[in-house]
Amino acid sequence: MNVFEIIGGVLLLISCLILIGLVMMQEAKQGGLGSSFGESSADSYYGKNSGRTLEAMLGRFTKYFGIAFFVLVVIVSIFTVYIG
Repeated sequence: MNVFEIIGGVLLLISCLILIGLVMMQEAKQGGLGSSFGESSADSYYGKNSGRTLEAMLGRFTKYFGIAFFVLVVIVSIFTVYIG
């Protein structure tokens, strides 16, 4: 095994575990009882400031780590084929 393959594998494992943790910490996007009776989340204080909440931050971090994981997989596979 090449040193790059070991480092790439460790980075992939770490990013995968972080991504799994971020997804597991998020709440479900199901409507629940509030959506059954027509409650609008945009009318509440929470709905107006939903971009600043922990849930919004987790969503952003999940998106960033998902993109980073994809890019890392492509880079490691390209280097493994052409260098290894």
